[in-house]
Amino acid sequence: MPLPESMKVVEISEAGGPDVLIPGTRALPEPAADQVLIKVAAAGVNRPDALQRAGSYPPPPGATDLLGLEVAGTVAACGANVSGLSVSDKVCALTPGGGYAEYCVTNAAHCLPFPNGFNAVQAAALPETFFTVWHNVFQRGRLAGGETFLVHGGSSGIGTTAIQLAREFGVRVLTTAGNDEKCRVCEELGAERAINYKTEDWPAVVKEIVGRDGIDVILDMVGGDYIQSNINALGLEGRLVMIAFLGGSKANIDFVRLMMRRQTITGSTLRPQSDDAKAGIAGECRDKAWPLLSAGKIQPIIHETFDLKDAAKAHALMESSAHIGKIVLNVDSTAA
Repeated sequence: MPLPESMKVVEISEAGGPDVLIPGTRALPEPAADQVLIKVAAAGVNRPDALQRAGSYPPPPGATDLLGLEVAGTVAACGANVSGLSVSDKVCALTPGGGYAEYCVTNAAHCLPFPNGFNAVQAAALPETFFTVWHNVFQRGRLAGGETFLVHGGSSGIGTTAIQLAREFGVRVLTTAGNDEKCRVCEELGAERAINYKTEDWPAVVKEIVGRDGIDVILDMVGGDYIQSNINALGLEGRLVMIAFLGGSKANIDFVRLMMRRQTITGSTLRPQSDDAKAGIAGECRDKAWPLLSAGKIQPIIHETFDLKDAAKAHALMESSAHIGKIVLNVDSTAA
């Protein structure tokens, strides 16, 4: 079947709140030599989307201005240098942007197959979250079996993924979340203890559980005042991994404990990394995480789906923090 000349998209009319997301029409993008064109069935919604919409996270040079960092669908066309993928293959993929549309281009090496038994909505909830967790927790944070791991924001898409992966690799997991229901879900997913940070003193609870040994790895998306508390909670050779700053990117820090206990602070953003770096992350996810997904040992937690035209509602939910797990846009309801 020939490809259409145009596609439905969601555009940003101007920087602002969720209501600046409006329907639009664009010409189909053409895949470059190393890219594939994906007919999008579903697209994940992520906090970087909301930041870009608000004007505080511009796309990298050369990337589309359309939102959407992860999609699932079928390969509609392949660039001249693409091998290992064919038209009609079902894939989920990390994208540089453009997922809020009926068609999207991305590097072929950033595509992964649907895990066994997954539909498009489930598959669309995987790439951005799994790539982020794998790179930050297991590559940069070097989390290993037998260690202790603290996840802030455990009920988020990142948090629910990190809890499950760490559990499967034999890690002792603690987490924080904003209400008792979110804490309950985190413990069902494998956290030994979920701490309601609104009603409990999380540093005191962590110290009570792990004692003087401290935590080996902390994944933090809060920042601000949490940074010093994280350093205090880390043990000898502990690693603090920063991936966002919902509480602010600046803090007054006493580095004496970090120096005396030989701790490390690291972090990253995924979108600006090179195609080769993302391909490397994709390869490790394919080898280490995808078998767990196909075996049903871990799964994406999907809170709600919205039609593409209702992207503004999806963003409002994202920014309310009322959700548990992922929010997904249903782009093509007829797709499997």
